[in-house]
Amino acid sequence: MAHLPAPLQARLERTARSYFEAPGFNVDFSAPAGAPALVAPDSLTWRVMKNPVALVVGGIAAVILELAEPRVRTGVWEHTSFRRDPVTRMRRTGYAAMVTVYAPAEAARAMIAGVVRAHERVAGETPAGIAYRANDEPLLNWVHATAGFGFFEAYSRFVRPLSRADMDQLFAEGAVGAGLYGAHGAPRSADEMDTLFATMAPQMERSEIVSEFLDIVRSAPLLPSRRAQRLMIRAAVEITPSWARKLLGLERQGLRPGEAALLRVLGGTADKLAIDSAPPSLACVRMGLPADCLYR
Repeated sequence: MAHLPAPLQARLERTARSYFEAPGFNVDFSAPAGAPALVAPDSLTWRVMKNPVALVVGGIAAVILELAEPRVRTGVWEHTSFRRDPVTRMRRTGYAAMVTVYAPAEAARAMIAGVVRAHERVAGETPAGIAYRANDEPLLNWVHATAGFGFFEAYSRFVRPLSRADMDQLFAEGAVGAGLYGAHGAPRSADEMDTLFATMAPQMERSEIVSEFLDIVRSAPLLPSRRAQRLMIRAAVEITPSWARKLLGLERQGLRPGEAALLRVLGGTADKLAIDSAPPSLACVRMGLPADCLYR
């Protein structure tokens, strides 16, 4: 565990607070004392999801995979604010993940119920005339599966290698939260994730919207360092399964020579760098644990 020199730590804390201030949400991760989360503090999920490199890289990879599915793509592109305000949209999504993992279970359930209600209003047809609803279970399963895959794969590649058993544990730990969202068929093991990829691959299709998404993320003021931001975007493409990269025409947009090693340094450093104002630290305090316990 480590802290930066005081001026740099203060800047880091300000950045973290701004990132985790998502409009429409107001969750206190530090109270009430002892209130359990949906996922236990000694879970592997609590350790993985605290890492900002894994969150950014994995979150972008998840969206790439989501946008490859035509029904999800149409719903995201036509019914969300992503194109006009990508930063707020991504922060809200990231914050929702923090609430699901670290917030008191009562607060997490309330937030998720609100998301489910909002999704009830999202429905339409793809350009090919295929009807969809945001709360269709197969689509929810895909969205939750790709999110888990993105976060876990990014952590394994750029922070600390995860075994197949670790992946099984992470998918299993996410079952309660996935079920609350309505994703009752989301993978509960690495094998089930592989099976879902094999099942969904024939339904995926190339779209210029994926390229538009990546262009938007490259130019959006998501991180303080534009250079680091673009590095993480390339890393997100890198961890996308090879069959998906080929299908989407992204084979040449992954990491450049030497960049994986650089990102592992960043990811490993971030894994030990405590952010006192971030949800993981606040949740530890709520549970009577040292604020830096996940960073040791």
